Amino acid sequence: MEDKVVQAALVMILTPIYEAEFLGFSYGFRPGRSQHDALDALAFGIKGRYVWWILDADIRRFFDTISHSWLMKFLEHRIGDRRVIRLIQKWLSAGVLEDGARLDTVEGTPQGAVISPFLANVYLHYVYDLWVNAWRQRHARGHMVVVRYADDTVVGFQHRPEAEAFLSDLKERLAKFALELHSEKTRLIEFGRFAAERRAGRGEGKPETFDFLGFTHICGSKRDGKGFQLTRKTKRQRRWDTIRRIAAELRQRRHEPISVQGRWLASVLRGHYAYFSVPTNLAAVRTLRHHVKVRWYLSLSRRSQRTRLHWRRMNVVVQKYLPVPTVLHPWPEERFLVTHPR
Repeated sequence: MEDKVVQAALVMILTPIYEAEFLGFSYGFRPGRSQHDALDALAFGIKGRYVWWILDADIRRFFDTISHSWLMKFLEHRIGDRRVIRLIQKWLSAGVLEDGARLDTVEGTPQGAVISPFLANVYLHYVYDLWVNAWRQRHARGHMVVVRYADDTVVGFQHRPEAEAFLSDLKERLAKFALELHSEKTRLIEFGRFAAERRAGRGEGKPETFDFLGFTHICGSKRDGKGFQLTRKTKRQRRWDTIRRIAAELRQRRHEPISVQGRWLASVLRGHYAYFSVPTNLAAVRTLRHHVKVRWYLSLSRRSQRTRLHWRRMNVVVQKYLPVPTVLHPWPEERFLVTHPR
């Protein structure tokens, strides 16, 4: 506990110093910046810029492969107090306990440590952010949009040759600092306003989709069928993981009073709605509520073999306890333009 307090205090001291250095397209683990800010920036870039190609990049085992030597060099650029440097070195080399035995750590940041997200941001600031910003100014001839949240980054390009050149240079850049891209999770796909038309003209299928911060991004169309609309849906795996987790918890709570179960389910759904109830995703949120309703009915039906719970009674219970989802977030461009009026 004392160690966590010291780490939190050091983060409070160093954050204002590095906030003046961090770039605008970095959103992960920074004060005043949330996941929805990153999602808004990406959506605004895709809809408001000439973005025809999307690079969805993921760094393999990033938090486990951070080089301690490079990290300390980066920290020494801004921290002159050797006591702070030695303190961070102790946290990095503290090791881990596995089956009662202590194992030395020669790379990576401490798992679950308060300071780990901050150190990861510092590392990527020097390895990725500054390099990307320089690459965009030197090599990009068309529009280029960059959004990074922790080790998950999405880059949009106007021209495919520039996207391919960037991907090749990025692999070389990360290799210099003991990092590599995940080959299966890193993809370059055609996306944007005219992707569907162009692919149809070549006799190809619908544009591919990509996942970012729990949402699947899709090339859709407006309700009248005219015009491009960036559609964001809850990631399929994320939705089913939530349903399975709720079903498992309901089995543990099966013999609790219905009112207690209902209040717990309501709190879980409200938390889900608070994040996923964005425009174009209301149908997916309603689907999750329906699945929760079915799982709750099955759980309550197994409480007794003598009496049967009818759906008419179940609908009354659901109406009383399970909140009905509504859109809780504005359109991305509306909130982005308010946040960045320039």
